[in-house]
Amino acid sequence: MTRTSTRTSRGIRIFAPVMHRIFLYLGLFAGFFIFPTAYQPLEKAPLSSEDLGRLLFEDPILSSDQSISCATCHIPAFAFSDTTAVSFGVDGQAGSRNTPAITNMSARSAFFWDGRAATLEAQVVQPIENPVEMNLPLPAALERLRQSTRYQAYFKAIYGRQPDTLTLADALAAFVRTLETADTPFDRWMQGDASAMSASAIRGRQVLMNKGKCFDCHFSPDFTGDEFRNIGLFDGKKYNDPGRFAITKDSADLGKFKVPGLRNIAVTGPYMHDGSFNTLREVIDYYDQPDKFVTHSFNRDTLLAKPLGLTEQEKVDLEAFLHALTDDRFLVDGKK
Repeated sequence: MTRTSTRTSRGIRIFAPVMHRIFLYLGLFAGFFIFPTAYQPLEKAPLSSEDLGRLLFEDPILSSDQSISCATCHIPAFAFSDTTAVSFGVDGQAGSRNTPAITNMSARSAFFWDGRAATLEAQVVQPIENPVEMNLPLPAALERLRQSTRYQAYFKAIYGRQPDTLTLADALAAFVRTLETADTPFDRWMQGDASAMSASAIRGRQVLMNKGKCFDCHFSPDFTGDEFRNIGLFDGKKYNDPGRFAITKDSADLGKFKVPGLRNIAVTGPYMHDGSFNTLREVIDYYDQPDKFVTHSFNRDTLLAKPLGLTEQEKVDLEAFLHALTDDRFLVDGKK
């Protein structure tokens, strides 16, 4: 590598986390207005595990250098997702997968893209210890909380004991379970408001359920079946993340990832487990003709064995429906 390319690479590593922090601060500021129930300052000590979990979620005390919090990567204004392909942890370290939104987690049966956590309580503590995320061993995190006069008092009042692994996980998970969203144009349309969705979005719903084959994977009230699927983004070369296989060691799981819910999808880009697509239209174009993007994928789901053959109008309509799944609290100036 030349000296110029080394300098350029170093500049990218420095610049990307800086831009990420700018998006974070803008997102947190907007979150006070967009998600007021979760982000208005508490006027008194937390009265519930949900309140305590929210404080912990926002507090950088759980990272090794106290520079980032859970909210650094799960930004309120973007449905508690990130704005970059991958997130940046302590010391500007880049993660390897896209940060998923954490709204509508109450009904999920597996967590992380590879499903390595079976419960929300198991999931919420893993980023704390992850060396490229918050990089703080749990014993050290708990000792910090025990040394904090206010956290000692909060845990004692709510749980009757000092912070430990179970109560820390319970508080964070309790907060995440408050992030349910169901105030969307689609929900109002389903409840009988015929004007809630545009004609294009109504047609797009039919595309999703039929020709687009989306409904085969994105069903249930949150538009996910909580399954693991290989959508063709694994070729062992450019796209070499093994996904679920790394957990199960079952060759049938090679390249499979957890199917995310579609609620609030319009504000949670970039998309896919690696953040490789910036817009919903790119995602739709990929599903329509995946061979144009990955020519020699391995173990791709049979649903994508042939091109979908969507027309331009069907693509426009499908995108309109996906926008109609956005909760009103994530709208800015009335727009998605």
